[in-house]
Amino acid sequence: MTDTLRTPPPTAAEQHRRPFTLDPGRWEAKRSRALRTGHVRDSTCSAEFEPVLVYERTPWGWLAWTVPGDGTPPEQPHQVGVLTPTASRMQRLSLRWLTRRPAHRIALVPTTPGSLRLSAAAVALISLVTSLFAMTHGVPADMMLPASVLAPLLAEHLPGRLDARAREDVRSVEDHGACRYLQRLAVLCTYLVQAAAGSDRYELHRSAEIGRHTLWDAAGLLQTQDTRSASAELIARERLMVQLTDQVAQTLKCAHAEDRPADAGQPHTRERPLGPYPPGSEQTARPSPHHMHGTSPLNGHHSMTQPEPGWHVSLRRRASSRKAS
Repeated sequence: MTDTLRTPPPTAAEQHRRPFTLDPGRWEAKRSRALRTGHVRDSTCSAEFEPVLVYERTPWGWLAWTVPGDGTPPEQPHQVGVLTPTASRMQRLSLRWLTRRPAHRIALVPTTPGSLRLSAAAVALISLVTSLFAMTHGVPADMMLPASVLAPLLAEHLPGRLDARAREDVRSVEDHGACRYLQRLAVLCTYLVQAAAGSDRYELHRSAEIGRHTLWDAAGLLQTQDTRSASAELIARERLMVQLTDQVAQTLKCAHAEDRPADAGQPHTRERPLGPYPPGSEQTARPSPHHMHGTSPLNGHHSMTQPEPGWHVSLRRRASSRKAS
C-alpha cells in the first residue's frame, strides 16, 4: 500500500516504537517507580492480571506501556487512547486525569475481596477527628455526623464518576491487533502534529487537523469492529495519513529551500551597495566612467561632469581681452 509513497524521515518513524523515544531517561524513572510500587508483568501472569501501566501522554492522546520483568522496554503498547480532535481545555485536563497514577487500595477484611481507596480512608479519619473536635466546641452532632459520613463516600465514589465522564471524550483500545494498528497511525499523526507546531503555514496545520480526525475515526472503528472486518476502511485511512505525511515532508523541504540565503557561499562585507546586481558583485561596487556620461542625472541633482555657467563667462572675458591687446 505504501510502496509508491514516501514515508516520514527516520527520526519521526522511530517515535512510539518504544516508550518515551524522545526522553529515554523518563522511561527508566517510571520503570523504577513501577518496580517499587507495583507488580510488573512476567511469564507467570495470567490473562486476568491487571499490570502496572506507564502512561505516555501525546498531543492526540496517550499510549499505556507495561513494564516487562526482564527490564527490556516493550515494543507494543498495552492500551492506546485517542482524545477527540475538537477537545477543549477542560477535556484536555480530563486526559491528564485519566492518565494519573493508579489509586492505592487497602483491603477491609483479608477474607473478602472488597477494598477501600487509601484516600477515602484518610478522608474518613480526618473527618472523624474534625467532627469530634467540632462537637466538643458546641457544634451540633446532627450537623457534623452526616458530613463525616458523606466525605469518605465522596472520596471513594467520586473518582469513578469523573473517570466515566472523562472517558466520553476518549476512544481507547486494548486488543493486541488494534493497538498495533493504532501504533502505526500514531507515528504518522505525531509527525504531522510536530511539523505544524513549529510553523505558521496553513497547509501544515490543516494536515495535522486531518490527521487527528483520521486517527479518531480509526480508533472508533477499532472500538466497534475487529481489524479484519474493518480492514478496508482502516487501509483507506492509513493511505490518507501516509499521503499527508508525504505532502508535509515536501512542504518542509520547500520551506527550508526558500529560507536558505542566496549568498550563503559569498564572503560578507561591511558595506554593500544597492543595485540591480546581487550583493557581492564587482560591477555594483563602483560604476565605471564611461557609464556615467551616458546616463541622465536624477531630478534635483546636477551632473558634476558638465561645466558650470560661471566658467563660460570667465572664458569669454579672457578671449575679448586678448583681441583688444
